[in-house]
Amino acid sequence: MNRIAGFTKRPQDVVGTHFFSPANVMKLLEIVRGEHTGKDVLATTLALSKKLKKTGVVSGVCDGFIGNRMIEQYSRQAGFLLEEGCLPEQVDKAVEKFGFAMGPFRMGDLAGNDIGWYIRKRRYVESPEISYSKTADLLCELGRFGQKTGAGWYDYKAGDRKAYPSAVVDAMIVQHSADLGLERRKIGDQEIVERLVYSLVNEAARILEEGIAMRASDIDMVYLTGYGFPLFRGGPMFYADTVGLPNVLNAIEKYAKGRHGDAWTPAPLLLKLAAEGKTFNG
Repeated sequence: MNRIAGFTKRPQDVVGTHFFSPANVMKLLEIVRGEHTGKDVLATTLALSKKLKKTGVVSGVCDGFIGNRMIEQYSRQAGFLLEEGCLPEQVDKAVEKFGFAMGPFRMGDLAGNDIGWYIRKRRYVESPEISYSKTADLLCELGRFGQKTGAGWYDYKAGDRKAYPSAVVDAMIVQHSADLGLERRKIGDQEIVERLVYSLVNEAARILEEGIAMRASDIDMVYLTGYGFPLFRGGPMFYADTVGLPNVLNAIEKYAKGRHGDAWTPAPLLLKLAAEGKTFNG
């Protein structure tokens, strides 16, 4: 967006509005503040979001802004869980029991698995050091893009949005683990929830430290109004505060010793706040 603003003679008047899909239902509106966006322009856009009955949250410029930058880490962990021993239904049920509106695989089927595929293809070129599970690519190679094609991580029936576990997908996942030489293991719901939620928290700590989000509560609002995070848990940052940041850090350090441990480098802000006995929202 800063590049777009750089081509104009009025960079102070350039602002981004990221509506969440479906826009007629979702409350969240990420308002993207450019390097030179004027305060009056930001105030006008926030007023517009109110008029549209949206929850406007200001974000700085980065790949994915606040919400999608975080969800990428969540999706990576969901993929790794499949390789290590889970099936889509188990992962989704664990986080839905925790309180999410829907798990990562049902969410992927609703949004369209091909969208994530395009992003990963770009990442493979631009950031080859970032590792991903190949399960989602294999799914897309089968043409299983989700509800719109009647098949994704789950099977769907005409006129029915209910997700039915797919024997084809489950067999593909088990075979992929074997191809990697991985012995599948039993994974409990606690590990599933911790890996998904704490991956959000750790990336959010970086977003906060970089000034992409102005405050932890803004990040919580993004997840409560745009991603189906359980309302009663207050958002990922508030939830991390209630668990205790030293406990969150201990879990992250434990997962860092496991497979794809490189995905679990603790954010400097998390390390600092945990050491000082502070909270994100303190």
